[in-house]
Amino acid sequence: MQVGVVFPQTEIGADPVVIRAYAAAVEELGFQHILAYDHVVGADPEVYPGWSGPYDIDTTFHEPFVLYGFLAAITSLEMVTGVIIAPQRQTALLAKQAAEVDILTGGKFRLGVGLGWNHVEYEALDKDFSNRGRRMSEQIELLRLLWTQRSVTFAGRFETVTGAGLAPLPVQRPIPIWIGASTVPALKRAGRLADGWFPQLPPGERFTEALAVVHESARAAGRDPAAIGIEGRVGLSKGAEAAAKGVSDWRLAGATHVSVNTMGFGATGVDAHIAALAEVAHLIGLPRNPVS
Repeated sequence: MQVGVVFPQTEIGADPVVIRAYAAAVEELGFQHILAYDHVVGADPEVYPGWSGPYDIDTTFHEPFVLYGFLAAITSLEMVTGVIIAPQRQTALLAKQAAEVDILTGGKFRLGVGLGWNHVEYEALDKDFSNRGRRMSEQIELLRLLWTQRSVTFAGRFETVTGAGLAPLPVQRPIPIWIGASTVPALKRAGRLADGWFPQLPPGERFTEALAVVHESARAAGRDPAAIGIEGRVGLSKGAEAAAKGVSDWRLAGATHVSVNTMGFGATGVDAHIAALAEVAHLIGLPRNPVS
């Protein structure tokens, strides 16, 4: 099972020196990938009384594709989006950006996509919030065409491309697409279309039930359920030892990947995030990467 980290979007700040130090430490500690969340704009609670979303206008978010272009030059880590809100983005541009990250990382990129929950963000990006599930299914089909064919002609319900293509094409053809899913329609979509699944719940009975939906949908689509990756996530709310046990629990649950999230648990400054990751890495026995 591959072990990575969740990039601490909301707590790392805007200093590129700090971001560089974080990525270098993650790689040295033996983690194998960085996963970043995606939000383009935040809502102003003064304009939206009763706002209850987990993020708002003051919550820091770096744009994942630009961030990964920067990190690709200084690390050999795999880059993962967990997740890009695909239906609020133009599909051809999304394909281009993903292809560029895949090239810059030497093919060490997974594109995680999801529907999102923030209607304010959809409005700001001039996209329809109400039909986002149907649009994302079509987007996935078009993305794979754009990553594998020199010239694409596609006429869907929501997407149209006529005799156009990307250059250069990505290293991976196609780039793996992973889906974040928790509702039954989204779980079925993951089984039908995705290369991997980001569960939104821990190992246990509910996870097993959700996994059964993913696998049943895969079989119905003529796909091998065993070929669908699973990336779990563990936090530090109960300390490093509990997080290390969480990593073990995901391994026993059949996950192919897991990410350690240090956000929201009292880490102050990048050094505290790195120290927390170092403790987890030690407890799970990650081999360190010596710095040259």
